[in-house]
Amino acid sequence: MANAYEPPAPDYRLDGFQAATERIEDDFFSVTLSDDMFVPFSEHHSADGRDSYLLLYDRSAIWDIPGAAEYVTLHITRDVEQRTFDFTSERHPVLPLAQNWLIRQGCPQEAAEASDGRGPRPADALTARLEDLLRTNPGNRYEVLDHYTNNPSSFDAGAEVHTLVHDSHPDSADAPYRLFLEETTKDMRTYTVREGAFASAEEADIWMAERDSPLPRAPSPPNTVGRRAAAARARSTINGNGLAVPPAPVSPPRSTEPAPPHSHRSAR
Repeated sequence: MANAYEPPAPDYRLDGFQAATERIEDDFFSVTLSDDMFVPFSEHHSADGRDSYLLLYDRSAIWDIPGAAEYVTLHITRDVEQRTFDFTSERHPVLPLAQNWLIRQGCPQEAAEASDGRGPRPADALTARLEDLLRTNPGNRYEVLDHYTNNPSSFDAGAEVHTLVHDSHPDSADAPYRLFLEETTKDMRTYTVREGAFASAEEADIWMAERDSPLPRAPSPPNTVGRRAAAARARSTINGNGLAVPPAPVSPPRSTEPAPPHSHRSAR
């Protein structure tokens, strides 16, 4: 009897197709060698049968080299006349980067983001906002430089992923190296993402190694307070003389100080 909790197998839709070259066949075999350990997060197949996009979680990554990324994406392309296929694939440390890759390959955004609810959920609005930035990568502002996944696969500790990027946005010129730190709870139900800002990649590496201070928070974009003040003035009511009632002073929003990360050091 099949295990009721076993996830469905990835649907490559390659029945009746063969690899266009021997090299493609070998590469596809290598990428899907342990696909019995893949958990599908999203799949999209074009109506004309030429393209398939798959986002998969690789449960076997915990036995790979230390720090291995756990998400796998595939874009399969088919020549429906010749009955052959080609593909491209990549590994990613976090879900929104995997979704961004699929979208850039041509997968509809809503299909890349679809999920059957497996896995932990974002714990708060800040996590969702930062993930949306990574998923959309507006203006291609983020370039991934390094990443490390620490998943002990134990109920005694949660998982942690750090992703170091270079941010080319002008507002980040003073601290263009951004560390996105994802921490999942011990019960694997929720996770948080926080963004740290550093002047150099070396500073980020030192912080990851020492963990003797809170993650340096990314500064708010310039003019954020000014825009909010203008909005407040526009919403202000009119008094009896037809003059706008002065709005209350607008202060910069207070961000909750992120909790210090786990004390264990990530191997590099």
